Amino acid sequence: FGEDGEIRKAAKAEGIPEGFMGLDCGEESMKANSKMVSKAKTIIWNGPMGVFEMASFEKGTKALMDEVVKVTKKGAVTIIGGGDTATCCKKWGTEE
Repeated sequence: FGEDGEIRKAAKAEGIPEGFMGLDCGEESMKANSKMVSKAKTIIWNGPMGVFEMASFEKGTKALMDEVVKVTKKGAVTIIGGGDTATCCKKWGTEE
């Protein structure tokens, strides 16, 4: 576990390989999340999508943050809960 460890991708069909952990979203999950968030009028978000503190595992959280910011600017009501999610906002300058 860590930035210097072996990183593999996994799909729903195969599952996560033995001895590995799911530390971020994959492309399919990011697309599904974006599709649902883009339709939302109210978003309650509590918890990052991956280990966003490590660059190798921040993609899913960043993609979701970008989509949430986009729909919030269009008028969606967004509530961010939890310290880790608030830390994500601070990391990417999206607190407002």
